[in-house]
Amino acid sequence: MNITGAFYALAAFAVFSTHDVVIKFLGGTYAPFQIIFFSTLFSFPLVMFMLIRDRSEGHLRPVRPWWTLFRTLAAMCNTLAAFYAFSVLPLAQVYALIFATPLVITILSIPVLGERVGFHRWAAVVMGLVGVMVVLRPGTTEITPGHLAALSCAGFGAFASVVVRKVGREERTAVLMLYPLIANFLVMGLAMTFFYKPLPLLDLGGIGMVSILGFSGGVVLIFAYRASEAAIVAPMQYSQIIWATIFGYFIFGEKVDLATVVGAGIIILSGLYIVFRESRGGHSENTPVLRTRSRASSAASFRISPFVRRGKLR
Repeated sequence: MNITGAFYALAAFAVFSTHDVVIKFLGGTYAPFQIIFFSTLFSFPLVMFMLIRDRSEGHLRPVRPWWTLFRTLAAMCNTLAAFYAFSVLPLAQVYALIFATPLVITILSIPVLGERVGFHRWAAVVMGLVGVMVVLRPGTTEITPGHLAALSCAGFGAFASVVVRKVGREERTAVLMLYPLIANFLVMGLAMTFFYKPLPLLDLGGIGMVSILGFSGGVVLIFAYRASEAAIVAPMQYSQIIWATIFGYFIFGEKVDLATVVGAGIIILSGLYIVFRESRGGHSENTPVLRTRSRASSAASFRISPFVRRGKLR
């Protein structure tokens, strides 16, 4: 078993966790619209650097326009929900709820991809939803807009991933990468005008770091998937809960309560079991969770699969 990819993946998700820490720090002062707008602006040159190697002939009109529109809207809402959740909730709670994404992918793959989900994966989904309830503790603690944003992040991210799984081989990579960026730039730019605060140079540099870290994490994740099988790389995303605990305690003075630990553990186990079932031949025709390689929740995120498949854009 080649574990090189696991080490690359651990490094990538450490970078992503640092990315989220910067978002949380900036979110204490600035509205998510403003942070997303400027991080998207700074991401354009980075993404264009990836796209400049695209030798395929064509145009930027989508082959499947409605699915592309739905995916673009979902990706935009996913980023907004994530940035807001990181701004107002403890890091560990945000990750625990976002880790429900594989559960939602499994459910959405049935109507969108025609996936057949057997008893074992359904049981994992139910177990994961129980974990979500443990984290939220409805009836005993207040469910805030931040909690709803984290759950929305999981839902929108799952939908965007399933749509990419459906149309990814038909649409040019440039279309799937640029449309969410353009939508973020236009919509967040408009919304930002109602919440804008002047940015000191240091904070502007922080937003630049958000773009660089999001992009860099994606590049390292490409190395991970090139080095090892998806079944080895994918579970490494759960290492972010460790970084959340460390960063949350030492930087923001956050303490992780028992319910979050137990709930996150249940959600992680259910996600790992879904990955295990998909990695076994014959248990999943589309392997929607294993094929979800890109890390959402970042304005600088980009599709990783084309780089993994061929080492270059198609």
